[in-house]
Amino acid sequence: MASDLSTTFTGVRFRNPFLLSSAPPTESESNILRAFEAGWGGVVTKTIGLHPVVNVLGPKTKFLRADADSANTALHSSWNWELISDKTLDWWVPRLGRIKQAFPDRVLVASVMAGSGNDTELRHWQELAAACQAQGCDALELNLSCPHMDRPDMGSNVGKDKELVSIVTKVVKEVASIPVWAKLTPSTTDIVLEARGAFLGGADAIVSSNTFTSLPLIDIETLDFEVNVDGLVSTGGLGGPAILPLSLAKMSQLTQAFPDKSFSGIGGISTFEHALNYFLLGCGTVQVCTAAMLDHAIGPNIIKELNAGLARFLDKHADKGWKSLDDVVGLRRDRVVAQSKIRRAGEKDYRGGYEAEGYAEELGMKK
Repeated sequence: MASDLSTTFTGVRFRNPFLLSSAPPTESESNILRAFEAGWGGVVTKTIGLHPVVNVLGPKTKFLRADADSANTALHSSWNWELISDKTLDWWVPRLGRIKQAFPDRVLVASVMAGSGNDTELRHWQELAAACQAQGCDALELNLSCPHMDRPDMGSNVGKDKELVSIVTKVVKEVASIPVWAKLTPSTTDIVLEARGAFLGGADAIVSSNTFTSLPLIDIETLDFEVNVDGLVSTGGLGGPAILPLSLAKMSQLTQAFPDKSFSGIGGISTFEHALNYFLLGCGTVQVCTAAMLDHAIGPNIIKELNAGLARFLDKHADKGWKSLDDVVGLRRDRVVAQSKIRRAGEKDYRGGYEAEGYAEELGMKK
């Protein structure tokens, strides 16, 4: 019997739990249609906004390898400083409708972004949400995480403020009849706080992680940044394999803090084995970007491997009664513990760096 790769996430049925994330691969109607033809269970559009966006001149993305002079060496990360979609809402609206008409059984998620801090900007969030859901989009993803927006009231600048996260989520939920996912920035002190704000605002799921704030390297010969315009550079986002362990750590924090909530994992996924880490930590779906960009822009070979990997995994463990992804989500969430709970080689207990009598006595501060 063929394995059941389908899953239901935030009330929406997916043919498989693998999505293309909001990024350059999902910036056009043709790419999204190609992605669905290739077999992706869902696609998150390039982020749609109401404000005009003009991207920098020249390269927007750089793929970094262990040996910079060879395309055959291992990829360790990607770097980009591309902003949200430079297409207007009016451009997106008819295309969203056509995509859903062409693939009614696939999940189309609209990524949206507006500002914050005043009623006008909050109404912009609602306008974007209403327009996208009217075209049949299955869910909304709130971009509270883009690491390189100049405006202090947009992107990760909002995502670092738990109160703004909560307010934005709440106003979108007021007009949304479809699930609302909050995509949070990993560049924060405690992502659990922002996630709590999103859930208080009514979020149906948390998405993590967006790229990490970063700079490209400086070329030692020219002393120029490897990506620049007229010698100048701004911070961008680091993604790809390098952020896999970092994103898993963020996801572990989230799923342990909110074990009954829904999460979609992003960061460094190129194989099923990578995706399985997110599932075992508690994610119901995962999203892919860098690996897909390197595979014909939308990852036709990546999605085949992901689906095949999930099928093999379920078949291999059928004797355990695992029939679908739901049977394994979160199975290793509780294995992540504090240092003091890890068994030690010696007989003496470890108390998180503190002696039983108290830290002050150890420092010679005993009275």
